Amino acid sequence: MPISQADDSHRVAFGEAARVWLRVAALSFGGPAGQIAVMHRILVEEKHWISETRFLHALNYCMLLPGPEAHELAIYIGWLLHRVRGGIVAGTLFVLPGLITLSVLSWVYGSFGHVGVVHALFFGVKAAVLAVVLEAVVRVGKRALKSKALFTTAMLAFIGIFFFALPFPLIVFAAAVIGFIGNRLRPEWFKAGDSHGAAKDGSQATVDRIFEEGMPSHVRPSLARFLKVFVVGGVIWLGPLALLLCLLGADNVFTAIAIFNSKMAVVTFGGAYAVLAYMAQQAVEYYHWLRPGEMLVGLGFAETTPGPLISVVQFVGFMAAFRHPGTLYPTLAGLLGGALAMWSTFVPPFIWIFLGGPYIEAFNGNKALNSALSAVTAAVVGVILNLAIWFGLHTLFARVVEMHGYGFTVGLPILATIDWPALVLSLGAILAMFHFKTGMIPTLAVCAALGVAFYFAIGIT
Repeated sequence: MPISQADDSHRVAFGEAARVWLRVAALSFGGPAGQIAVMHRILVEEKHWISETRFLHALNYCMLLPGPEAHELAIYIGWLLHRVRGGIVAGTLFVLPGLITLSVLSWVYGSFGHVGVVHALFFGVKAAVLAVVLEAVVRVGKRALKSKALFTTAMLAFIGIFFFALPFPLIVFAAAVIGFIGNRLRPEWFKAGDSHGAAKDGSQATVDRIFEEGMPSHVRPSLARFLKVFVVGGVIWLGPLALLLCLLGADNVFTAIAIFNSKMAVVTFGGAYAVLAYMAQQAVEYYHWLRPGEMLVGLGFAETTPGPLISVVQFVGFMAAFRHPGTLYPTLAGLLGGALAMWSTFVPPFIWIFLGGPYIEAFNGNKALNSALSAVTAAVVGVILNLAIWFGLHTLFARVVEMHGYGFTVGLPILATIDWPALVLSLGAILAMFHFKTGMIPTLAVCAALGVAFYFAIGIT
């Protein structure tokens, strides 16, 4: 059979693939680790669509890209199976359930979040999210910090961003260089750990059988295809931004949302946790779209809905437009602002995969690439630790002041402004998740209920 005909058959019906991707999306709770585990269980172990080796190779590439790695992994596997249309369907369905539920939750918060019980409900969620972020530090750290060199890389990243406010892209780039050079000098120091554990042999998986017949045409590197994806993808991604600039100007809130999230799309290396501190600081301190504690509310929403955690940008975009609606009705402005934030953030991953996928297939098993990935992942652990501290300060204390000196900046809490109900809920969430191994969603649900209980007992506001 000619290769082109083999490409079209793919041995997986497109309708069946769409149903499976919708199932993956509906189960994609728990952040990137949980989402990747769901895909691994369904696509590698249950459906045998892709082998363990190729799954991890695709994940390694997605980890090095800006944007949510689980979303990009879904696009990559969908693209391998059914070309560009498969990648579009997989990536779109992956975020669709979260888009719908976050729209509802954002409207509820924007319309009623300042009212009594609703505020108390979100107060409990906000306190519990601190435990979720701390658990992410431990989980990723155990997997990533396999040597003293990787542990040192994590600590240097933490010092750089916490004390000296170094730009996140600079930290990622430096870590990648360290890993690349380390691979040449002491490769055992930067050896990648096993992200998902052993799985049964997937050598006869659907994708691998296709490759055994010959390189599929859509996977072969092509300059013409590269340029076509670059131009068409760029227009689709940045077209709304150009239109907003022309019609509304750079100072309009919708234009600012598009600019901010388009920039975020190219600096969000290492997943959502790693960049949330930067996002929160910009949204709170520069644009004044949110109050500090509200970023935790948005993260709580993203944690409890299916889809990537970086979908918190939808909450940020909703609140920004909801509070600056111009001539629009606030709810309509909020929905448009949230949708614009999601568009600006989630279109680029499709471009990265369709541009680089054919070329990255040639680097399957490249040790230098894997070492760079290990160092970047280690640096991300340090950045997540910074995020946990930043969130903790703004959750547990009403006032945090910045101390400057000798080239560094440190936020210090005013101890007299400690929020005791938030401290109790946060400690309870930490105890539940770390000691009793309670799941994330039950922990958040219980803390939300306790927030309401505090409201009726002591009248928190």
